[in-house]
Amino acid sequence: MTEPAARATALLREHRESIDRLDAILVYTLAERFAHTQAVGRLKAAHALPPADPAREATQIARLERLAAEANLDPEFAKEFLRFIISEVIRHHEKHAAHAATNP
Repeated sequence: MTEPAARATALLREHRESIDRLDAILVYTLAERFAHTQAVGRLKAAHALPPADPAREATQIARLERLAAEANLDPEFAKEFLRFIISEVIRHHEKHAAHAATNP
């Protein structure tokens, strides 16, 4: 292997190791976030609050778009990513609400 190719291989390995570490951080961060949103869902269900909060969701999406722009991340990607997360959170909140309704 030539010197430039060996250096490229080493750099590729370093980038991939960083990506692997960041993927782990993302997974654990999402797990922590969902632990909190599950607690919110149980609280909402216990007090008969609606699973969705459109005003809060809109505020969070706008906030994430600003953060994404500051971080040089495509704001549209960030917005779609958060919309996906919010849809999952609402689905979980609906499950909590249904459970609370059938198990008072």
